Amino acid sequence: MIKEFKEGNIIIKVDHSKCRGLGECVTACPVEIFEVASGKAIVKNLADCIECCACVNACPNKAIEHSSC
Repeated sequence: MIKEFKEGNIIIKVDHSKCRGLGECVTACPVEIFEVASGKAIVKNLADCIECCACVNACPNKAIEHSSC
């Protein structure tokens, strides 16, 4: 299941079938837009995203897709 988060021109997709809830995206994101809820990554403040792609690079399971990366 792919969960899509959209704000303006930014779209982040998290593939919950690949996400293991390790929290690497939470740790890597400099503006803290991610959290792990019920064992899966979710985006809580997409408006704060600075499009740095740290989340995409940090995910060991390649579960995150970012429209800017």
